[in-house]
Amino acid sequence: MILSFLIFWPLFVSIILLVVRFKNAKELALGASIIELAASLFIVSQFTKTAEPQFVVNVPWITSLGINFNVGIDGISLLLVLLTTVLVPFIILSSFGSAEKRPSSFYGLILMMQMALVGVFTARDGFLFYLFWEMALIPIYFICLIWGGEGSGKITLKFFIYTLTGSLFMLVALVYLYLQTSGTHTFEIGALYEAGRLLSVSEQSIIFWAMFLAFAIKMPVFPFHTWQPDTYTVSPVQGTMLLSAIMLKMGIYGVIRWLIPVVPLGTQEWGNVAIILSVIGIIYASCIAIVQNDFKRLVAYSSIAHVGLISAGLLTLSKIGMQGAMIQMLSHGITVFAMFYIIEIIFQRTKTRSLAQLGGIRNVAPVLSSVFIVVMLGSVALPLTSGFVGEFLLINSLVQYQIVIGSVAGITIILGAVYMLRTFQKAMSGETNKVTSGFIDLTTQEKLVLFPMVVLIIAIGVYPTPLLDISEAAVNNILVIVSDFSASVK
Repeated sequence: MILSFLIFWPLFVSIILLVVRFKNAKELALGASIIELAASLFIVSQFTKTAEPQFVVNVPWITSLGINFNVGIDGISLLLVLLTTVLVPFIILSSFGSAEKRPSSFYGLILMMQMALVGVFTARDGFLFYLFWEMALIPIYFICLIWGGEGSGKITLKFFIYTLTGSLFMLVALVYLYLQTSGTHTFEIGALYEAGRLLSVSEQSIIFWAMFLAFAIKMPVFPFHTWQPDTYTVSPVQGTMLLSAIMLKMGIYGVIRWLIPVVPLGTQEWGNVAIILSVIGIIYASCIAIVQNDFKRLVAYSSIAHVGLISAGLLTLSKIGMQGAMIQMLSHGITVFAMFYIIEIIFQRTKTRSLAQLGGIRNVAPVLSSVFIVVMLGSVALPLTSGFVGEFLLINSLVQYQIVIGSVAGITIILGAVYMLRTFQKAMSGETNKVTSGFIDLTTQEKLVLFPMVVLIIAIGVYPTPLLDISEAAVNNILVIVSDFSASVK
């Protein structure tokens, strides 16, 4: 029952907010998200570190098509559910300093987005997974369209078309797998695993690309990334946070849960190509980030580079690569959320995101500057920060996979340091000017959002073991599925 509550509680509150225009919509949404966080922490307290899904709810839904409402949580799901339930209250709290038009609708859509994200990370039925996947697109589309900046209509439409097209390819792949299930057709995850592994190499290859396309667009991975920088830039900051900190993790999760175990031969056949595309994206996005003048656009490109490394390490099909991906998803979610909030704080005070117009902020806002340093160091993977743990494991997995690919991917640390230190120098260092001379340091509300992120960045970097322990059994289970099937084929 607790998992059903975790999925339907934010949906229930979102419907109320969308139907009734509350003046205190912010406070209501924040309270609902805190209750959601408490429910997820209860699940953590009751979770046992095994590979089997827990808190399972499996009831018939559309029986004629073999579709069940089947949800459950293992270690992989739990970490992403935690990321979602921890960040959403802070995303809502980050908006308390601004006045949003139609606030009841705005916060209702955020909570609807949370419901869909939790559904994606817990679904154990292929059709249900697809349904939640598409449901996540609807609220973020309207958030970006209605509350976005100049040109949001055209840019958001491009984002919608990209993601919807990828989703249709995934739907075709899921239906094909459904038709291959033995006996009574079903979308149950175990049956789809079995059906996929019985396909020929050529069939698995087709399924691989049909599903990887959907996941690669969502992450995004080069060359399917072109919607991302514009969408991140014009979206309201809360929309950008949802997209970058949580929603892109849907694509990575899809690779782990619905791609690698379903078509292991297809993954082995084409994984190297996908890894090369991911590594190209790392270098490409990092180089573009270096020359960016728009602060928000710079972080958008840096996100492509970070996700490219996660994708590449994950597809090595190694334990350290998959564990590194799990930790890096959490680290990236925390650091990119904090970075976009810092950008919004600077924009609200200066009315510009141009690095050329900033400078000297650390002279008048030492607290903000200190927070920026910690977030920046987490982003560039300094030891004892959360970013170091994930990137070390991911690069290690790539070096073991192929030394050349690992060496090229490792350049991301150098390039990341270049564009982030350049950003700090332009925005924070030097003398103040007419734009920054009256800059005000962090308010109490802003500290309530950013200080916990600083704590998490350091805590995960110093002691990541509890998080690695949570996901280890589930990661091992997926790798055993792949290795056992590969051995039986040989």
